[in-house]
Amino acid sequence: MSRVGRLPIAIPAGTTVTVTPENVVTVKGAKGELVKTMHKDIKIAVEDNQVVVTRPSDNKDHRALHGLTRALINNMVTGVSQGYAKTLELVGVGYRAQIQGTKLVMNLGYSHPVEIEPITGVTFKTDGTTKVIVEGIDKEKVGAAAADIRSWREPEPYKGKGIKYSNEVIRRKEGKTGKK
Repeated sequence: MSRVGRLPIAIPAGTTVTVTPENVVTVKGAKGELVKTMHKDIKIAVEDNQVVVTRPSDNKDHRALHGLTRALINNMVTGVSQGYAKTLELVGVGYRAQIQGTKLVMNLGYSHPVEIEPITGVTFKTDGTTKVIVEGIDKEKVGAAAADIRSWREPEPYKGKGIKYSNEVIRRKEGKTGKK
C-alpha cells in the first residue's frame, strides 16, 4: 500500500470537495476554486469530511497513480484553504524589483528592465526592493511562476549574485588563486 496514498485527506471547515463519476475533482474554499481531472482507474470518495483515495489493484501503474492522485488532491485542498507562496531574493548590486500595475519589473544588470506578466491565478508582491513574493492557490502555477522569475538570473557560485529562493543555500566556490 502506498504510504502517501493510503492517508485520508481532512477537509477543513469552509471547504467543499466534489467528485463526478468521470473523476473530475472540484475543490471550493475561501480563496477560490480548483478543478482537475484525475485518472479514471483511481477511485476517489468523499466520506465523513475526508477524501479517501483507493486503487483497484497492485499493478505498477496503479501504485504510482495512487500516491500522485492523493498528493494532487491534498495540494488542491491546501491551496483553496491556505494558499501557496514562494519568496525570492534578489542578490547583487543594483538588482531591484517593483510592481507596476500587475506586472513585476526587475532591474537585473541587463541593458533593459525585465517585465513579467503574472499568469492567471498568480499575484506578485514585493517586500522592499530585493524580495519578491509569488502567491496563488495552485501550487503548480506558483512554482512555475517563481521558476520563471529565477531563470532570468540564476545564482552564481562565486559571489552568490542572482535570484534565489529565500530558503535556498548557494554552494560557494573559491575563486582563482595567483601563481606563486
